[in-house]
Amino acid sequence: MATTPGGPAAEPTARRDRYTGPPRYRAVPRWGLPVGPWRIVPVPGEGPLRPVDRARALAAQLVPVLWVVVVVSGVAAVAEVWRYVLLLFSRSDALSPEAVGVSDALVWFGGWSSVVATIAAGVLTLSWSLWTYRAAADRAGTRAWRSRRWVVAGWVVPGWNLVAPGSLLAETEHAALDLPPERRPSPSRELLIWWALWMACVVLGAVVLVWRFRTGTQALADGVVLHAWADVLAAVTAWRTIRVVRLLTALLATRAQGPRQVLVSATAGTAGAEPAVPVGAAAPQAAPTAAPVPTTAADPAG
Repeated sequence: MATTPGGPAAEPTARRDRYTGPPRYRAVPRWGLPVGPWRIVPVPGEGPLRPVDRARALAAQLVPVLWVVVVVSGVAAVAEVWRYVLLLFSRSDALSPEAVGVSDALVWFGGWSSVVATIAAGVLTLSWSLWTYRAAADRAGTRAWRSRRWVVAGWVVPGWNLVAPGSLLAETEHAALDLPPERRPSPSRELLIWWALWMACVVLGAVVLVWRFRTGTQALADGVVLHAWADVLAAVTAWRTIRVVRLLTALLATRAQGPRQVLVSATAGTAGAEPAVPVGAAAPQAAPTAAPVPTTAADPAG
């Protein structure tokens, strides 16, 4: 066997490079999550993302979470009602371990799942309200005078959170409807209903929290009833919040688009017939000829 003079050649050893820290990129990497409600990409040529785009993306995430709140709050309400029924039966007869175990499992699942879903919905609602407020200010051509700290404090500070969220959304709706900035905001019926439900939900939640410190059999039974009503009110409030989120987001997204040229045809010789005009467009004046009359109207469909 022929060998290299001096013995067989030694195998080269792998050289270990010194760790220099995490990777660095000269530009934003192109890999990542696909485009969706959790990740929005600016349209080329349109500049950075507008506040209304961020509000729409947050609304797409918030609405499913609010539906989860509706479902788990309903489950929690059913569990509390079932527990109260067992309390009534226990006054005259012994309860089976299976019924008590099912009741405890439902109460545990409904209570903790509703807490987690409510916290997630609260964080998303706060972020959505921040961006919708900025988008409404941009739409009205004014400066958002409420700071980010003011908005956050208005949602979380006890007592203040009874009035601050409603006034904030009322100002957002006022600007989204293109009403004069100097006029006092007048909330719509949809927003007023949500505002009343929100205040009732906050007050009842505080009462339930304080009631937990009471002792005694009757206090515990009354606490079950209060928990049931609180869960029902939370489900209804979450459902109305979905309606408000969709309403304000649609107003901002629709009116964020510029005016569009619409052709309205006026046919001669048809007395009493009105031309078809999109909803939200101004009615055209009577045309002396049968030629199409160009009018400019805001397209409500965006």
